[in-house]
Amino acid sequence: MGAPQLTKKYGTGNAPSTVPENAITTVSVPAPKQPHSHTRRALAGGGGVYLVGNGGSAADAQHWAAELVGRYLTERDPLNVHALTVNSSTFTALVNDYPPEEVFERQVRAHVCEGDLLMAISTSGNSENILLATRAAQDRGARVFGVTGKDGGKLAPLADAAMIAPSSDTPRIQEVHLLFGHLWCELVEQAFTD
Repeated sequence: MGAPQLTKKYGTGNAPSTVPENAITTVSVPAPKQPHSHTRRALAGGGGVYLVGNGGSAADAQHWAAELVGRYLTERDPLNVHALTVNSSTFTALVNDYPPEEVFERQVRAHVCEGDLLMAISTSGNSENILLATRAAQDRGARVFGVTGKDGGKLAPLADAAMIAPSSDTPRIQEVHLLFGHLWCELVEQAFTD
């Protein structure tokens, strides 16, 4: 039967529209059950969730972490979720003192423990610093969920599981990632709301 799909159709049928002909009018992404269950297991066991990404993916990491430390839709206790993209002093010191591709790998080695979850976000799936962080997390006994696009790159087969946005166009991949992130946050929040 395959993974459950969450589909949202945009538009109003035959109503006049200014949407270009080549616009995506239906988005279908796998329901984020697997990362949700990995997240629930990590947090319920006293562990944490760590997110990494570059550029727009770093923004996604920060956004999703903020939703779960704060409130997405429902008031609840804060969750132990961290974006490893936000500490500018650590980030710039690491890039200054070490090869830049190690910027996340060193933070993973410092913070991530067995039973934690690393959410590795990369539109191409080939960012070397994300791949190094993925390997470091797995070496420490953490699970890794990849969020990527195109053909999944090197990240999808390396991760324990992955969501691959079905596009080779970076803006479309990022838009699917945003939808996926919101769905993930909603499911995680539901699991931890009294």
